[in-house]
Amino acid sequence: MASRNFFLVTPSTRGLSLALTRHLLRTTDLPVFATYRRGNKDEVKEHIFQPLKNAGGVDPARLNVLHLDLLDERSIEKAAKELEENLGSWEKETDKTIPSIEKAFLTGGVLYPEKNSADLKLGEIMETFQTNVISHLLLIKHFSKFLPKRQPQTIAKGELAKWVHISARVGSISDNARGGWYSYRASKAALNQVIKTFDLQLQMKKTTAMCVGIHPGTLRTDLSKDFWSSSSVNRLFDPEEAAKNIIDVVQRLDETKRGKIWDWKGEEVRP
Repeated sequence: MASRNFFLVTPSTRGLSLALTRHLLRTTDLPVFATYRRGNKDEVKEHIFQPLKNAGGVDPARLNVLHLDLLDERSIEKAAKELEENLGSWEKETDKTIPSIEKAFLTGGVLYPEKNSADLKLGEIMETFQTNVISHLLLIKHFSKFLPKRQPQTIAKGELAKWVHISARVGSISDNARGGWYSYRASKAALNQVIKTFDLQLQMKKTTAMCVGIHPGTLRTDLSKDFWSSSSVNRLFDPEEAAKNIIDVVQRLDETKRGKIWDWKGEEVRP
């Protein structure tokens, strides 16, 4: 298990996030830290790893799960402390190099598709912003300390660690031609501002890391199932295909692409 780099996926037990976790386990040899909200640790590990048992060469010891509730800062902080303890034990097994994030995928999101302003409900608005924006801010607060510092000693030469938020094209103000989805649009626009702001912080601190947002397209998941037949949906992606697209795009992004939002094709989403 000795390794200097690792992946973080939070949350990681459903839809796109689950597909991302499995894809990283199947296609890399780095440890993966995945978070869950419900169930117990053993059940969650079994749920994530079960389809990979016959994949060949996938070491179950690479999968590490942390309990984390996006709506509870104390839970987020506790998960970060548990990760820190795990990394401390790794450091003793290696050459004293502090382990760090190679790529982090922050996937939390919820959608209440208000068609007009009369559909707005305070509780749903608050949940939308809590999940789509505030939880992402708190993850930055408690987990960004695991990104590499100024020296690029923990990542491949010439590369930056990547901190990736799953965003959405509807967060683009200039691209809004249809209206509706008030709280979801507004929360994703806010998240896009968070992404830019955090990336500027990483630059100012000369951290060997960058922050971006990714629009994965419309997926065949519970989040979007009511809109699969919409005329605005050009293509539907299974979570596994979307996960591969996202990781391929993220892998290709260099320092000139930082602080921006990119879609599943690698094209920029306008602010």
